[in-house]
Amino acid sequence: MTAVSCFESCFSSQMFNLMNKNFFFFFDLSFLSVVQVPTNMYNKDPDIVNGVYWSEALNKVFVENFERDPTLIWQYFGSAKGFFRQYPGVKWHPDEHGVIGFDCRNRKWYIQAATSPKDVVILVDVSGSMKGLRLTIARQTVSSILDTLGDDDFFNIIAYNQEIHYVEPCLNGTLVRADRTNKDHFREHLDKLFAKGIGLLGEALTEAFSILNDFNQTGRGSVCSQAIMLVTDGATEMYDDVFEKYNWPERKVRIFPYLIGRESAFADNLKWMACANKGYFSQISTLADVQENVMRYLHVMSRPKVIDHEHDTVWTEAYVDSALNDKSGPSLTTTVAMPVFSTKNETKNQGILLGVVGTDIPLQELMKLIPKHMLGIHGYVFAITNNGYILTHPDLRPLYQEGQKRRKPNYSSVDLSEVEWEDKDYILRNAMVNRRTGTFSMEVKRTVDRGRRVLKMHNDYYYTDINGTPFSVGVALSRGHGKYFFRGNVSMEAGLRDLEQPDVALADEWTYCNTEEKHEHRHLSQIQAIKLYMMGRRPHLKCDRELIQEVLFDAVVTAPLKSYWNSLALNKSENSDKGVEIVFLGTRTGLSRTKLFVPTDQLSNHRDFLTAEDKEGVFNADHFPLWYKRAAEQVPGTFLLDDRKSPIVAGKNAFSYTSVEMHHMFKTHSYMTLPSAVGLQMKLEYFQRKFWTACRQVTNNSNITIKTGLFFGEVEGAVMNKLLQMGCFKRITLYDYQALCREYAGSSDSARTLSDVSPFSVVKWLLTELVMSRSKTMMVPCDTEYPAFVSERTIKETTGNIECDGCLRSFVIQQIPSTNLFMVVVDNKCDCSSIPPSLKCDRLKLQKDRKKPESCHPFHPEENAMECGSASRLSSRLAAILLPLLAATISR
Repeated sequence: MTAVSCFESCFSSQMFNLMNKNFFFFFDLSFLSVVQVPTNMYNKDPDIVNGVYWSEALNKVFVENFERDPTLIWQYFGSAKGFFRQYPGVKWHPDEHGVIGFDCRNRKWYIQAATSPKDVVILVDVSGSMKGLRLTIARQTVSSILDTLGDDDFFNIIAYNQEIHYVEPCLNGTLVRADRTNKDHFREHLDKLFAKGIGLLGEALTEAFSILNDFNQTGRGSVCSQAIMLVTDGATEMYDDVFEKYNWPERKVRIFPYLIGRESAFADNLKWMACANKGYFSQISTLADVQENVMRYLHVMSRPKVIDHEHDTVWTEAYVDSALNDKSGPSLTTTVAMPVFSTKNETKNQGILLGVVGTDIPLQELMKLIPKHMLGIHGYVFAITNNGYILTHPDLRPLYQEGQKRRKPNYSSVDLSEVEWEDKDYILRNAMVNRRTGTFSMEVKRTVDRGRRVLKMHNDYYYTDINGTPFSVGVALSRGHGKYFFRGNVSMEAGLRDLEQPDVALADEWTYCNTEEKHEHRHLSQIQAIKLYMMGRRPHLKCDRELIQEVLFDAVVTAPLKSYWNSLALNKSENSDKGVEIVFLGTRTGLSRTKLFVPTDQLSNHRDFLTAEDKEGVFNADHFPLWYKRAAEQVPGTFLLDDRKSPIVAGKNAFSYTSVEMHHMFKTHSYMTLPSAVGLQMKLEYFQRKFWTACRQVTNNSNITIKTGLFFGEVEGAVMNKLLQMGCFKRITLYDYQALCREYAGSSDSARTLSDVSPFSVVKWLLTELVMSRSKTMMVPCDTEYPAFVSERTIKETTGNIECDGCLRSFVIQQIPSTNLFMVVVDNKCDCSSIPPSLKCDRLKLQKDRKKPESCHPFHPEENAMECGSASRLSSRLAAILLPLLAATISR
């Protein structure tokens, strides 16, 4: 159930129209602030009702913020009581179980803003009394605790009975970072827990204190807050001797006991532990109680920060916001957030956290600020977090395709070293993590065309930190590109005239003029904005004048192609030109020209949309088209033939094609610039008829272009092996640290997360588990190694023989002049096909360098630790005091 509060009186019809342009995908709720309450919470609870009422004053702040900065996407307030106010509003739809499980307090932006980094040891009682439902609840409790840990936190899980059992044995005596990969790994081990014997809690507590002390001494953890989470069905004593030895009088380690089950015989001992160690006691009787009770510890951990009145601003790692879908799939986003707290003097030492305010920043908006034309064909910009995880990088692949696009489990914790993997010693990574400014160079191998082809380059990296954030940014320039520019100058009138021709298009994701900053500019196309800016009609438009001048130059110097292509189309010979469908040109400024030689409905595989894979073939925010990149690496004046089905854009249409591209280069000193690439598309069957169908034509990456279009080694494995031995092709080993592998999953007592469960959802979950197959496969993150092949261009022609099963097989390979092709002729009298035999703890232990967050609030001498086992209520009288604070906080 949801409670909805709307604030409409301050909206004019003009604002309504502007909002709809920015949030066109949300029906008629785009001008409302909406409040959402999780299904498992009672939305008539007085605390929630009062909070919804006094937080209505935020609507005015939301609107004012949007008027000042129209690029804002979401603004929201997540309450410590569980409700979530979001602007602009969206319709919240229940899942297949009828549940709206979203709880803002379980989101990373909320947890990071509310608490300081922490080291946590989770103790799980697996004595005989924990059998059955209690162990199921305990597993779910541990899983929910893991949900509250972020990339700046460290943890381990210990199960205890009469012995101490590390859930992951290879991590004995240490802690690991709480990233998605590590947490999922531990969840799998929770399934293996079973109850037996007696529970020796004293030894478990001693082990937990020892781990926290030893790990803190290494300086590799959070070096901030510390906590022990105790999940048990009771404690027969208070273990004050253990606390006196390891934790008193400083009480730097907080204790959070979770009593599992309905019995309260041992509740007093557990509550005493919490109160004596600045923690909090909770009792969890059912699965439905787990989420709400687990979340309470966060507010205790936030007390020191609240008492210090520190409005620490936090930034999250990149995550997928499914609400910002475009045609290529969900969009990556980062969130900036800060805590909101009570300043009432009489409750100051209680450290009352009211909630967290935040706003989202789509990374695609940041990418628009990059001057792509200045980076060269292979250049790119990337950014990482203080933990070394990628914020944005052209090689980051957060989604995978299996039916519909899905998020990879570990997409938000891909390390820079896993995409820039040639940096074996982490020199670039560690320098950026430590927020240094500098340069670095290395040889790299870049894969394109979804891993089918490889480009060998030498990259120069330039990096620095981004002030006010935990991020560092880097620029990669490929040597030979991006350091020299081809400049020209034409009259404005001529440039604008040729730019407005129907065969001309500009890169959709390049920013020539910023049309997003002001409402009155949002309806303008880039070409319209350029015209108004250059003619002085919109002086407030912010445009890149240098880029526009180069675009106008490109439009003028390429204009003769239009009449040339038209003459070819009119004088086309039926015999010589049959099969040519489209010709195209792209320039270094993102300008493209196209000419159709056949009607649109006769094009091969005509489509009117672009998929994520197709975007590799067009000018994108972070890269040049694939055909442009590959043409740049060809010998000047030669043709590049590609049998890949990629789009060429004409207006808003995309076409699959088999292309031949030719590029021209202008040299400047020892470097060269590449102002343009030009090519054509023809039908594959027409091209095939030009050659014997029994022959194989192989590209410089060993892919067949005639007959089958397969990798040559799949069809002629023995010949390919011989060519490798003769040095005609070179094998290059590549690595993919973002791969997914199919894994068989047998039956288990699953402890997967049940976010914000209700009694109804629990019943449905149990029924589902009963009827589901006990055997299934799933996609899991894995590291893969695979080969790529590059030709040796100095070999023009050679012959060879293969002996197999007493038969001698001959072949000849010859380079086709002025192309990237080889002709391979093979004697088919012998069958030489053969199939050769197919040929995690260290990774978990690996602790790469990281930069600790600068803010840390582990404890405060004025903290009142007596609120340690019962929910405290916030009076509605605080509303009058809090409203000005909230408004000031959000507008900062």
